[in-house]
Amino acid sequence: MKLDFLKEFDFFTGVPDSQLKALCNYLMATYGISKHHIIAANEGNAAALAAGYHLATGKVPVVYMQNSGEGNIINPVASLLNDKVYGIPCLFIVGWRGEPGIHDEPQHIYQGEVTVKLLEDMDIASFVIGKDTTETEVQAKLAEYRELWAKGKQCAFVVRKGALEFDGKVKYENANTMRREEIIRHIVAVTGTDPIVSTTGKASRELFEIRQANGQGHGYDFLTVGSMGHSSSIALGIALQKPEKKIWIIDGDGAALMHMGSMAVMGANAPGNVVHIVINNGAHETVGGMPTVAGKIDLVAIAKGCGYSSAVSVDSFEALDEALKAAKSRDELSLIEVKCAIGARDDLGRPTTTAKENKENFMAMLGR
Repeated sequence: MKLDFLKEFDFFTGVPDSQLKALCNYLMATYGISKHHIIAANEGNAAALAAGYHLATGKVPVVYMQNSGEGNIINPVASLLNDKVYGIPCLFIVGWRGEPGIHDEPQHIYQGEVTVKLLEDMDIASFVIGKDTTETEVQAKLAEYRELWAKGKQCAFVVRKGALEFDGKVKYENANTMRREEIIRHIVAVTGTDPIVSTTGKASRELFEIRQANGQGHGYDFLTVGSMGHSSSIALGIALQKPEKKIWIIDGDGAALMHMGSMAVMGANAPGNVVHIVINNGAHETVGGMPTVAGKIDLVAIAKGCGYSSAVSVDSFEALDEALKAAKSRDELSLIEVKCAIGARDDLGRPTTTAKENKENFMAMLGR
């Protein structure tokens, strides 16, 4: 289905999703990053941006997200947008990962089951768009939604896989040279048998395949296949209970941004056995490559401001190896930002163990 129905709107914000790749590319090709289109840190952030847009213009904003982001909008929807509070209209466009009956990864299964129900519970009217949905059907639904928006209600389009189309091409790239998979290979070479908590997306997939190629097994790693932005908090919870172990975090810039407050909590607790590595390619690469704001901020200054004892940024493998070895030897909370290129192998696989097997193997390694 073409995206012509979006032409009546002129403000879009959200968090990219592979299910919504056509929409994301359309927005980047049409608006780039501008007052008409903002890529948010998380979906709650997007809902608040949308509220500000409506307050300034009186118009209806559009918020896009993967269905995993519904949890992040519950508070601003219930306590800000809802018609019993401020009555701020909004159109949500939600990518339906884990739709019942459609094979998907384990982190999407339950989320897919409750996607529509969560919208209903938030009093958000929803309509499912599939490959066979027509422009006429969408326009008819928009006519209904306009009546609801006039009453301060929120509405949603839930988008099935492959439902949206955009013929334009958008290329995402940066000037960095180091590839993430090779960066992780260097990290694994230094960490040895230390536990690693890795973030959602391609980083965990690459870590899994590196362990496989090395014949090391997978008990050293907790692969945070879902729950984007929470790997560092998981690692902190482990580190405080296992002070004798060095705990490493392989994070992404999009994930670090999504719940950046966790860096303040980490710094305030200052566990000397944590090394927080943020692989920064300035992109939501796993879901298509749309940019994050991480290329425009100083992660090292943020980490130091949050209380990290040591924080450095590296852009070469020589500097990376030096920073990794130094972090391993010191008993201080450390952050290493690694400047990274965009891109991954086309044949990159997925973990062949289940999430529960990963948990059990990791807990056994920790010696609970």
